[in-house]
Amino acid sequence: MASNFFQKLSGTVLVAILCSSWVFAQQADQNNTAEERLQQLLERFPAADKNGDGKLTPQEAQEFRANRQSQRSNSPTTARPTPTYQDIAYGSHERQVLDLYIADSDKPTPLIIYIHGGGFVGGDKNSVSAAMISSAHQDGISLAALHYRFVNGEDIVFPMPQLDCARAVQFLRHNSSRWNLDPKRFVCYGGSAGAGISMWLGFHDDLAEKESQDPIAQQSTRVVAIGTMGGQGTYDPIQIKKLIGGRAWEHPSIFKVYGLKTAEEALQPTAALQAMYDEASAITHLSKDDPPLFMIYSEPDIVPPADSRPGQFIHHPNFGKQLQGRMNQLGIENIYVHTLEAEDRNPQQEMYEFFREHLLKNN
Repeated sequence: MASNFFQKLSGTVLVAILCSSWVFAQQADQNNTAEERLQQLLERFPAADKNGDGKLTPQEAQEFRANRQSQRSNSPTTARPTPTYQDIAYGSHERQVLDLYIADSDKPTPLIIYIHGGGFVGGDKNSVSAAMISSAHQDGISLAALHYRFVNGEDIVFPMPQLDCARAVQFLRHNSSRWNLDPKRFVCYGGSAGAGISMWLGFHDDLAEKESQDPIAQQSTRVVAIGTMGGQGTYDPIQIKKLIGGRAWEHPSIFKVYGLKTAEEALQPTAALQAMYDEASAITHLSKDDPPLFMIYSEPDIVPPADSRPGQFIHHPNFGKQLQGRMNQLGIENIYVHTLEAEDRNPQQEMYEFFREHLLKNN
């Protein structure tokens, strides 16, 4: 399948709290912000002050974060169950396959669709959260996990991964009676690349081709809710440079997804390339009839330094803030969570509850 425009990746994002000394070398207002955040962290978590001198240093904050992450990583976790159906082909390419975890129900079940991350060049559907599957099955909700083609900078570029996942949604709808799914109650979520694809599916106009001879292509690509972890609303390097700063826009995948070789090409796009930027970026498709969004971000909410590494801060919270601002203007429900402000909460479970609300309401 291909979109008319062209004519035919738990995916969980790791919490990264980096309180480095360079933060304090920024301008005065940035200094105050860093100091205020350290003070807020100290007030909420006194144990972070390792030497007990009443002042939290960036090093102490970093160590505190690392210890908490280690504790969480070592805590007991639910084992991911074996899929009910594994590697179901929804297309002819070896990566166009999906797994299904079917809930036990005597009536058609809603469906959560997981799209893995990995910069559009890696990742695996097996990264799906076992806790998400368990929670869903307890409520009679099924789950699908997708693979999609990796970009190679040549014959597989944007928006092919997005179109693969759109095709998977249509495939699942076409076969909904076969697997006891309710085709009107689908949501999708993912981290990083999977987040970007999830938003693209949610915000893009329906790709259903009602006159197609292909019954799968006739199906809708729309979903009723979206969840993201470290998601990018735009893959336009010019917009990323403005929105994030630093060198996030120089992420290797940003070049590869468009088949670009140089920064000059990226920042001085032809009309055709700009059209690709616009088509591939979820935020350009936002309209007031789009589904609600639950966003989780973990990267530091700071101004990236000019000497940051190429691609660093590609999961910056500014992506979420931009999306929230635009969605608020359109009156679309959205929830933004930064893990720094949610230490005593479980954002992943909150995301599931968000899905549950939208899948089971009026049921």
